[in-house]
Amino acid sequence: MKKYIALLRGINVGGHKKIKMVELKKVLAANGFQEVQTYIQSGNLLFKAERQTSLELAEKIHRLIEARFGFQVPVLVITIEELKNILDNNPFDKKPEENQLFFTLLKTPPLQDKVYEFKNYQFENEDFYITRNCVYLSFTGSYRNAKLNNNFIENKLKVEATTRNLKTMKKLLELSEN
Repeated sequence: MKKYIALLRGINVGGHKKIKMVELKKVLAANGFQEVQTYIQSGNLLFKAERQTSLELAEKIHRLIEARFGFQVPVLVITIEELKNILDNNPFDKKPEENQLFFTLLKTPPLQDKVYEFKNYQFENEDFYITRNCVYLSFTGSYRNAKLNNNFIENKLKVEATTRNLKTMKKLLELSEN
């Protein structure tokens, strides 16, 4: 058994795609996932499963959600090691304001030509650094008003993605170590 983290995109936001975490835990437990934990209502799951690829696990969770709740939800799965690596390699780690650091995790690596084009974007009070599996984001203002948001990144890089703040990423790592 190996520990994983699943990040669901766009659930329980504005009354749309509502999923109760207690119910989701039951669905996953009934389908072979073990030690399922959730963190806040925005779709952060920790679990153990037989060794599979992250894409296989994401697809399985995606199908289970669609079958049980009746709608599709983008799902991204990472290992604990990947989470540690993302946090350890944060180029904005020295920035003290946790609420201004975000991580847009990419489900698959973007094509190099899309990365090259993306690097040309510049927005006032917004900075980014892109790797094969994460776009690190730093804002002087609020993420709520950011141009470099999840939809923009998905659209320009042509990959599924989901964004979490530094506080959530650190909490997921902490929970995974307990």
